[in-house]
Amino acid sequence: MAYELYYWPSIQGRGEFVRLALEDAGVAYVDVARQPEAEGGGVPALMKLMQDTELERPPYAPPFLKDGVLVISQTANILQYLGPKIGLAPADEAGRLWAHQLQLLVTDFIKEAHDTHHPLGSSLYYEEQKPESLRYSQNFLSARLPKYLGYFERLLERNSTGPEYMVGGAATYVDTSMFQIVAGMRYAFPKAMAGAQAAVPKLLALHDRVATRPRLAAYLASNRRIPFNEKGIFRRYPELDR
Repeated sequence: MAYELYYWPSIQGRGEFVRLALEDAGVAYVDVARQPEAEGGGVPALMKLMQDTELERPPYAPPFLKDGVLVISQTANILQYLGPKIGLAPADEAGRLWAHQLQLLVTDFIKEAHDTHHPLGSSLYYEEQKPESLRYSQNFLSARLPKYLGYFERLLERNSTGPEYMVGGAATYVDTSMFQIVAGMRYAFPKAMAGAQAAVPKLLALHDRVATRPRLAAYLASNRRIPFNEKGIFRRYPELDR
């Protein structure tokens, strides 16, 4: 049976990290909320599962993955579950733990990236927190972004088993997540990224290699890939890109 991915149908968001792994692995999955409501899809299907009173362990919020009767929530948790099943995780326990550790760090990063436009809270519009967004973004771009990117770069340098990968000697879901971080930041902060890129050549090379993996390249060129927009994690507000 195909995996069922539940996430908002109009944004990449956190669900895109799961989509990228599924697409790269070439496994069958259904992006449930992007299916027609008449066929049991759409946002109503997502909300129905979230509000299912029969579930002993209901998910708090999307994304979540359904595999048979199993429902798994939280992006890093989903990828930890999927990785070994779809060939995008190390075979050894230490390697799998290391991949999960890095994916949790990715979670930290995207939270900070999201807060560049919503530092006071998601319940407020960006226009209601623009001064705070500018202040937050200035610190994020000058202090936090170089620290994150520099750390990822050093890991590539130190990976003696396969310096073209983040973990071990083969591609994992951490590599597809690195691709999404670079792509998202290039969209949201093109000026800042132009200045930061010189210090992380291996990370940029990883992004380019991932983008040319055959299945992923086909996905990126298809209408299955939702374009970046100003509703997701990575949003382009030129006034913040200083």
